[in-house]
Amino acid sequence: MSVEKYNGHSMTGELLRVLVCPPRHAGWDRPDRVAAWRDLGFQHAPDFPAAQAQHDTLCRLLRDAGAEVICLPPDDSLTLDSAYAHDASLPTDHGLILMNPGKKNRVPEAQAHAKVSFQAGIPILGEIRSPGSSEAGDMVWLDSRTLLIGCGYRTNQAGIEQMRSLFAPKGVEVLSAPLPYGAGPSACLHLMSLMSMLDERTILVDLPWLSVETVELLKARGFRLVEIDGTERDSLACNVLSLGGKRLIALEENAGTNQRLRNAGFDVRTFAGSELCINGSGGPTCLTRPLLRG
Repeated sequence: MSVEKYNGHSMTGELLRVLVCPPRHAGWDRPDRVAAWRDLGFQHAPDFPAAQAQHDTLCRLLRDAGAEVICLPPDDSLTLDSAYAHDASLPTDHGLILMNPGKKNRVPEAQAHAKVSFQAGIPILGEIRSPGSSEAGDMVWLDSRTLLIGCGYRTNQAGIEQMRSLFAPKGVEVLSAPLPYGAGPSACLHLMSLMSMLDERTILVDLPWLSVETVELLKARGFRLVEIDGTERDSLACNVLSLGGKRLIALEENAGTNQRLRNAGFDVRTFAGSELCINGSGGPTCLTRPLLRG
């Protein structure tokens, strides 16, 4: 498979190929896995039929937008969290980087992604190892040569330094962004919980929760910032997936933020995410691991 089958240094190019993990494959229909919902930080025990139906709608939106959808196979090492397929690997123009998630039940997901990578002909560029921790939800490409990584409970400074070492020979600058304490170490707070790239020059932000340092960096680089409706923070308003060409996928629950996005010139397609997304704190970007963008 040629290099045109994968890349990774854009979050806003036309989405052509994407990895997902349906709730069925993550064991949302298995009582032994569902029993762990409290420990994993879910709001309540997942309703599998509702979650699977919402995921099916998401996949239909992805295919309608022209993306090839690949499913992560079922695996006994996976937990409910594996439905949020974004976090365990970071595709690059040079191959896949396997993460070492700060949420320990998620560590085996990286090897599940490695298997898919091998089958798809995508090489492994490297992997993050202890004491480094890393989750791709903390990683935002500001441009093709600048990767901003959130430093918090899921990705630590040692993980960021390993990422910096992997990218240095490739001419990519890795910047660190401090994350707030938020709801504490048990909560799911990634950098991408607070900012989503909409196009090359526009970012959706939860401004009060971003650090001053990060906001000043984005302003200095000339980005246009669109703020979420602050009343929709808990329903993951900032978690929006770019399909390229001013097209976005967002949660229908966030009507105020979605209207702001439309007012800013974007085509917003929505799906219901009450069970699939809000319950487990993972929105459209969390559910998708883009592998190829145009």
